[in-house]
Amino acid sequence: MTTESPPDTARRARAVLSGLDQVLPDIDVLYQDLHAHPELSGSEKRTAGIVADRYAAAGLDVTAGFGGHGVVGVLANGPGPVVGVRADFDALPIAEDTGLPYASTAVGGRPDGTTVPVMHACGHDLHTASLIGAARLLADRRDLWRGTLLLIAQPAEETMQGAKAMLGAGLFDRFPRPDVVLAQHCAVTRTGMVHHRPGIAYSGCRNFRITIHGRGAHGAAPHWSVDPVLLAAQTIVSLQGIVAREIDPGEMTVVTVGSVHAGTRPNIIPPEAVLEVTLRATSEAVMDTLQAALERIVRGVAETGRAPRPPDIELLEHTIPVDNDAAVTARVRAVHAELFPEGDVIDLPTANNGSEDFAYFSSWDGVSIPATMWFYGSTAADRWDAEPGDLRERMARMPGQHTPFYAPDRLPTLRRGVETLVGAALAYLPGRPS
Repeated sequence: MTTESPPDTARRARAVLSGLDQVLPDIDVLYQDLHAHPELSGSEKRTAGIVADRYAAAGLDVTAGFGGHGVVGVLANGPGPVVGVRADFDALPIAEDTGLPYASTAVGGRPDGTTVPVMHACGHDLHTASLIGAARLLADRRDLWRGTLLLIAQPAEETMQGAKAMLGAGLFDRFPRPDVVLAQHCAVTRTGMVHHRPGIAYSGCRNFRITIHGRGAHGAAPHWSVDPVLLAAQTIVSLQGIVAREIDPGEMTVVTVGSVHAGTRPNIIPPEAVLEVTLRATSEAVMDTLQAALERIVRGVAETGRAPRPPDIELLEHTIPVDNDAAVTARVRAVHAELFPEGDVIDLPTANNGSEDFAYFSSWDGVSIPATMWFYGSTAADRWDAEPGDLRERMARMPGQHTPFYAPDRLPTLRRGVETLVGAALAYLPGRPS
């Protein structure tokens, strides 16, 4: 690994980034196109094709269709470390309500056959456009670094399947195994801000589908039924007691029922109700406690309510916490602190309650690779600066991710997204001997 000082790395990064003004308009056009044409997890065929074409145009060796719609680009540039850089590119089943001229009107099909609106409401279009911009600049200035770039464009992050699919297909066997893996995620803080956190940066997650079985009847004859809607309501309320009464208050935990489906008419008591639940925690031990409590409560409510058979509890998706390597985080942070104005690089005091399957790139099949993921702001500076309060208070008042209103301030966010990736990659790709 390089022993270059952060100021020297930042000088090389500025030289690479000297071409950013020329490529940024094209990256902006790419971003708007990706935003207007989002695709659900596992259906990202168009997006993957664009990424593959852009990789090839930058001179990378490209492998498409890897682990689903994953795209891998390799840029070998002499002896040196292998640096993996990952971005995701799937979207969410949300109807966009931003009013942007390039807003999505796309629809997509889900595995159950239903059709839903689709939106890039988590910024994966930003991640992908920034990755391609960084790849282009680094490819253009190969004279300023040596080693190998492994650029990983990942599908299906939102369903927590994409990383496992690419790794399971042999990502680190078929391609050079990285010495370090880097990634970033946009945030709702002010554009220009870059946030780092060593250790746990994202929570682990387990998502469940719970089918509660009842006995249907006419709505006017509830005494002939076993009402699964009532059992579902009792279950939802009881689940909230897990965090309040079964978990140490010092632990970050979340239990959220995000989807409830039952029935077709007000005068029909249906035969079943379906809940979808997400659990979040920063350790697998606490996650196991959450899951055990969920299963006990769901089954107990059903039994007490005379359900004709036990409920079905399916684990749909899961990921482990993102655990940022302290040394890698410190080195990348130091380079960012040299590149950006004082006050823009901020240490996060707590982990993000969200989850990210990037975690598996650092821990897979018994192999550990040092990795870090940082965050960068996407809210217009004037809007952010007009709000009172501390970081968390302001974030709570911004149009959030996973909502119909998430509308990043395009050009400043894309610029900083490219800059952060270039600086981080060069922190581990040494310069050429003079």
